[in-house]
Amino acid sequence: MPSLDTLLAFLGISILITLAPGPDNLMVIGQSLSRGRRAGLAFGLGCAAGCLTHIAWATLGIAALVRASAGLFLAIKLAGAAYLLWLGIQALRSGSSLRPATGTPPQPWQRDLRRGFVANALNPKVALFFLAFLPQFADPSQGSVSLQMLVLGLVFAAQTSLIFGTMACAAGSIGHLLARQPTLGPWLDRLCGALFIGLAVRIASDDL
Repeated sequence: MPSLDTLLAFLGISILITLAPGPDNLMVIGQSLSRGRRAGLAFGLGCAAGCLTHIAWATLGIAALVRASAGLFLAIKLAGAAYLLWLGIQALRSGSSLRPATGTPPQPWQRDLRRGFVANALNPKVALFFLAFLPQFADPSQGSVSLQMLVLGLVFAAQTSLIFGTMACAAGSIGHLLARQPTLGPWLDRLCGALFIGLAVRIASDDL
């Protein structure tokens, strides 16, 4: 097991990494602004759950195999970009997902949870990040390296859930106030859609 000092150092760095602007937290904020706090919370928890797949990949060494196969890496990368592009197009076509409190019922939270999970799990760069990041805090003298990486990964996922949840609540409160102005709804949907599409283009075009 990692020592307490290692866990605290890892936690501090993980918080800074999670707070840094990136695709996941930008999508959480976008979902919360356009569709409310519950949608953002579910999406953020889905992203955190997606981290668990990358943690497993890093622990088992699968990410190294993906990195060694340029074709497989590119396929996963493009699949993730295509999914974000689809989300963006759906947001642009939705008209306005922001409704007053008396409007139509919100979509099931499970749908947003699934969206967040898929968006994160299909990002191979996150897998490679964990493959490079987790071993830096694993010490063979402290026992099984795989077990240490698993514990560290769970710590990362836990703090991600808390931070994304806080972001979703804050952005959702702003979105709730904006929802009182129905004419702003379509513009928020367009903003969210443009965000997803921009992230898709970035993921697909970034140099590996």
